[in-house]
Amino acid sequence: MTFTTFLFYLLSFVLVISAFRVITASSPVTAVLHLILAFANAAMIWMLLGSEFLALLLVLVYVGAVMVLFLFIVMMLDIRVDHLRRGLKTYLPLGVVVGGVLVLEMAFVLFSTWGGESTPATMPNSYNNARALGEAMYGHYVYGVEVGAAILLVGMVAAIALTLRGRKSQAKYNDPSAAVRVKAKDRLRMVQMKAVSDRNQVADSSAQNEQGEKQ
Repeated sequence: MTFTTFLFYLLSFVLVISAFRVITASSPVTAVLHLILAFANAAMIWMLLGSEFLALLLVLVYVGAVMVLFLFIVMMLDIRVDHLRRGLKTYLPLGVVVGGVLVLEMAFVLFSTWGGESTPATMPNSYNNARALGEAMYGHYVYGVEVGAAILLVGMVAAIALTLRGRKSQAKYNDPSAAVRVKAKDRLRMVQMKAVSDRNQVADSSAQNEQGEKQ
């Protein structure tokens, strides 16, 4: 057994344990931390397989941005685990069925390729997997990328709409048409005021003091 094979099995073992802890942890913060560990191990496995771009993308996008955001949200929100577990028995059969289907699919893929010997593809030194991935995404699968971008846009708009729900009285809206039609006289008002100097105030106060002393 080579060191690469040993490292692959070690990272796979840690990945499976951390993924199992994500769904069994009692604390949401612990679950998010184990999910970050699972993503980090998956990125290292991809690095061993030669997919450097996907590994760095997983670390930068998911671990560095998405999961850190999830961690801050979970830590700031007052999440009660007992309220989340109220419908566990109701949705447990459906979850078991979905999990069983996923396990059967992965087992079918593993057993179908168990006996065959695969040799890694030989690539030239000038091969760039990031460029090949970009050409595949924006060339052969451009419609799928556009559909995914539209779905993400809809999800972002829906999240913003949900945050504004129930706070319409506190939310501030801007009318672009009214901003374009505004005139200078509607925003600027000239007011005439009498000039007041500190020297005059001091002189008036001293004069009042002198009159008081004379009286």
